[in-house]
Amino acid sequence: MYNYSTVTEFVLEGLTHQPELQLPLFFLFFGIYSVTVVGNLGMILLITSSSQLQSPMYFFLGNLSFLDLFYSSVVTPKLLGNFIWEKNVISYPGCMAQLFFFCVFAIGECFMLTAMAYDRYVAICNPLLYSVTMSSKVCKVLVIGVYTMGILGALAHTVAMMKVSFCGENVVHHYFCDIVPLLKLSCSSTYINELLVIYVGGFNVLTSTSTIIISYAFIIVNILRMSSAEGRSKAFSTCGSHLMAVGVFYGSIIFMYFKPSSSNMAQEKVASVFYTTVVPMLNPLIYSLRNKDVKSVLRKIIGKR
Repeated sequence: MYNYSTVTEFVLEGLTHQPELQLPLFFLFFGIYSVTVVGNLGMILLITSSSQLQSPMYFFLGNLSFLDLFYSSVVTPKLLGNFIWEKNVISYPGCMAQLFFFCVFAIGECFMLTAMAYDRYVAICNPLLYSVTMSSKVCKVLVIGVYTMGILGALAHTVAMMKVSFCGENVVHHYFCDIVPLLKLSCSSTYINELLVIYVGGFNVLTSTSTIIISYAFIIVNILRMSSAEGRSKAFSTCGSHLMAVGVFYGSIIFMYFKPSSSNMAQEKVASVFYTTVVPMLNPLIYSLRNKDVKSVLRKIIGKR
């Protein structure tokens, strides 16, 4: 598609303008990104190489780690550049590419968490049919559906953004090319883009959250019916990690895109930091520290080393 805008590059404002905070924040986010890469890459290698972790739950967890790894890598390197360079510039094509891949992995994360909730529902509410219901074919179809939803949503937002003209200010008041900060720089109508944010974003969030809520409503009812305290404890422990990941991710997403108009840019940046850098780091830590199978495989590997 031909770009009619006069702006050929954007300047990313970053998190803060205070010089004394630049270096400490660089080391903080470099540490977070390092843990994210090591944790998610380690989780992927662990799941693919261990025969003990070849169940549907770990298949989805491996794909979640894949999404988190690249999701963070789309945003964090440019964020680190903001702390080092005086002027962090990104080209127009680079900005559109960052927006596209950010949307792919963000939407993909929403639906991957949804697929994991459905997996937990089947495991707890229909354990006897689990191996049939969550067969290898079904799991692959669900994961393909997750990536398809991510790509379609990202295409809708990116193509609409490429039709917007930028002919004035080119300073993005954010640390990456996100939808809302870019629309604020437009010198043409953004009506279609705003509709897409409401309807596509609303559809993604409502579809995924409603599925998760319904799944956990059935799970809680089923757990409360269990006569064994040990069984209830085990069932809750298998869902605890997923619920923590869902709470942090969706909480920050909803605050960012469905916030009251009175909120300022500083609050938006804080919310963005949670779902772009903190959540991808926390997910492998949450699942590895709370999961007995993962800890068992890690002990075996460390023991062999």
